[in-house]
Amino acid sequence: MGIAQNLSNLRQLIPSQVSIIAVSKTKPASCILEAYNAGQRKFGENKAQELAIKHNELPKDIEWHFIGHLQKNKVKLISPFVRLIHSVDSLPILLEINKEAEKNHRIIDCLLQFHISKEMTKFGLNFQEAGDLLNSPSYTKLSGIRITGVMGMSSFSDDLQLIRQEFHTLKQYFDLLRSGFFKNSEDFNEISMGMSGDFQIAIEEGSTMVRIGTTIFGERH
Repeated sequence: MGIAQNLSNLRQLIPSQVSIIAVSKTKPASCILEAYNAGQRKFGENKAQELAIKHNELPKDIEWHFIGHLQKNKVKLISPFVRLIHSVDSLPILLEINKEAEKNHRIIDCLLQFHISKEMTKFGLNFQEAGDLLNSPSYTKLSGIRITGVMGMSSFSDDLQLIRQEFHTLKQYFDLLRSGFFKNSEDFNEISMGMSGDFQIAIEEGSTMVRIGTTIFGERH
């Protein structure tokens, strides 16, 4: 089955108000174009250099999302065009994004990444760290970024109850932030959670944005 058919099948499973981010990392431009020609416009990459190259090669109305762990020295590669950075997990990276956004006369939308899984290798903030970040004097001065929600990755596990609990935790964090730090913000409304193996549970738990690679493009080479 081709990419266009995979997307069509996926759209029948995912409510229209939930954004599909087609995870195109490691995939050639030809595969991305195939998805683009099938109507897909939002694509996610996890390496800044690869993303910058693809941005140059592909149609300019593609909405690029950065979904990987972002190093400070790579922010400048994507800051002129990236639509949403899903993976903000520290104040220093947020300060760097803000600096590059201001250079490019942009406001870059960002999600706070939370560590919700049992795997210590995954990145992300805990709730206390997020509070410290949002309370820091340097955060309040930032004018080149806009925090629009949260992101998290579940454990790589067959335990569906565990995965559901992790997504439920992220939704609770989102609700607490929205009723606290972001109670006067109209922009704070995204929950990026769910991938090819668990997106249906994520949607049931409140996801507004799913990051789907394998189900669209097939297994990674």
